[in-house]
Amino acid sequence: MSAHRFDLNLTQPAQSGVYFVGTDDLDRLAKAARRDELQVCRTDLGGCADKHELLQRLAVSLTLPASFGHNWDALADCLRDMSWLPAWGYALLFERGDDLRKAAPEDFTTLLGVLDDAATFGADHDKPWFAFLALPDEAFDGG
Repeated sequence: MSAHRFDLNLTQPAQSGVYFVGTDDLDRLAKAARRDELQVCRTDLGGCADKHELLQRLAVSLTLPASFGHNWDALADCLRDMSWLPAWGYALLFERGDDLRKAAPEDFTTLLGVLDDAATFGADHDKPWFAFLALPDEAFDGG
């Protein structure tokens, strides 16, 4: 689904969440998030094959604290409290999400759960928190 097909206001914490978008939507979403003064972080998942590689990439792209434990619980903790990246809201953009989805479906599903938990936590604390995962158009075909 392309982001322009739904009404999303990045300044509204109640709309925080995890969204699948088309590959062409990320630049527009990044621009909108910057306009709304959200902290924008981009992570390229191209060729990402497993949890270990995913966590390494997130540690770099999100500039996670040195104390980051490189496991799911540590990632969840960091994403709920992003005080090392002070901002009134966050937009995490994931390029080529289909690579991880195909290579490591269980890790992809776990990542979605961690992101969703962080978005819910952000909304509960009146902080806009969005994750956008770019998938190719064919990923949206057939439901």
